[in-house]
Amino acid sequence: MESKGIDRDAATAQLAALQADRAALADRVVPPWWYDVTLGLLLFGFLSSYAFDSLWVTFPALVVFLGGLGVMVSAYKRITGVWVNIDGRSMVVWCAIYLPVLIGALVLAEGYGQGWAMVVAGAVLGIAVTLFGRHWSRAYAAELRGQQ
Repeated sequence: MESKGIDRDAATAQLAALQADRAALADRVVPPWWYDVTLGLLLFGFLSSYAFDSLWVTFPALVVFLGGLGVMVSAYKRITGVWVNIDGRSMVVWCAIYLPVLIGALVLAEGYGQGWAMVVAGAVLGIAVTLFGRHWSRAYAAELRGQQ
């Protein structure tokens, strides 16, 4: 059986090559362990800076956070050769974790003068983003391999 000039053997070979490329990509998209840990530490540092209740601390922490994110994006692209966007479902899950923790900490810090809550929120969300990043990248690699 032929379709558009490609016989069955050629189509099988092309499909095998495509599957091999997907497997190779799956091996590349999982960043090294330090990548997610660094992201967690950056988030922890930035959120914890709010405990000082000073723009002289928070603004430099924001600059370090954003600069760190830029370096991490660049490193990921250099290491993997691609940039991967997170899917909508995963973003909803992350927001369901992130927003209640952050809002609760901000209410305690700003409304009740409990600045320590931002350090706790930074630790919780730093750990959460580290674990979430590891899980998401491995799930994405498994999807690319067809092992969902």
